[in-house]
Amino acid sequence: MKITVDIDCTPEEARTFFGLPDVRPIQEAMMGKLQEQMTEQFNMMSPEELMKTWFVPGMENFGKLQQAIWQAATGTTKGKGNK
Repeated sequence: MKITVDIDCTPEEARTFFGLPDVRPIQEAMMGKLQEQMTEQFNMMSPEELMKTWFVPGMENFGKLQQAIWQAATGTTKGKGNK
């Protein structure tokens, strides 16, 4: 025997039926605080500091990356002899 029951309800109605709490006000408050903190941190950094933070580690190895791409494109490597 197989019984199928289809329930058509909104998430809010299902939450209320099962007795689950509505966490939307807490979530909105926390997201507001998070947005404020992120905005404060972003405003404290100058564009120069952001560029240093984001790009300096990558720029140090840019020459090595360029060399590796060139070697891959030409088929040469330092460890192997050229034929």
